Amino acid sequence: MFAKPSPLTPPLTSPLGSPAFRTSPGVSAGTATRWRHSLAALALLGATSLAQAVTPGSAAPAFNLADLQGKPLTLESLRGQWVVLEWTNPECPFVRKHYDSGNMQATQRAAADLKVTWVQVNSTNAGHGEYYPPAKMQDWLSRMKAAPTRATLDASGAVGKAYGAKTTPHLYLIDPNGKVAYNGAIDDKRSANPADIVGARNHIKLAMSEAVAGKPVSVAATTPYGCSIKY
Repeated sequence: MFAKPSPLTPPLTSPLGSPAFRTSPGVSAGTATRWRHSLAALALLGATSLAQAVTPGSAAPAFNLADLQGKPLTLESLRGQWVVLEWTNPECPFVRKHYDSGNMQATQRAAADLKVTWVQVNSTNAGHGEYYPPAKMQDWLSRMKAAPTRATLDASGAVGKAYGAKTTPHLYLIDPNGKVAYNGAIDDKRSANPADIVGARNHIKLAMSEAVAGKPVSVAATTPYGCSIKY
């Protein structure tokens, strides 16, 4: 089953809300209230981040995206398929490493050969200087001769945050039952230097090959590297 959107996190309690803290000498009621609210907000942020963590074997969060042509795309519509999600940003040097060299395109073609659906996601905020509107994004993909099955924008950042996507690139492999099979970096050479691609272990390519062949994914989780996503 694909994951359903998470319910609201229940209210959290804080030591700062205790009567002992409220009556502590030198702490005004206003200061106590502000600290209490700040701590509660931080705790809620931490709890939300944990709830959104996507690990191999867990259900992939449901999503509702639009591609560059404005056509809707949901995870539910991809049920029964192997799916790769690729977070990207054309302005990121680490993304350019893999696109200018042709490495990402070759990996996308390998996915197509394996009948894996490749969904590219750009979660850059629409108000950020690195945001690409649909026409500009399509032009970049054409110039790069990129080969994703679908290219989408997630300007609200909702999908990226639901998956806990941290960097560009950041890749996920989802199995036909909606479970995450791989989460992490494209490879094991954590640099923006294209020369490092030679001899690198392409984690997502190997994960696809193993998974589609019915084998366990030998490396199912790695730490992604690249530019931070501009949410």
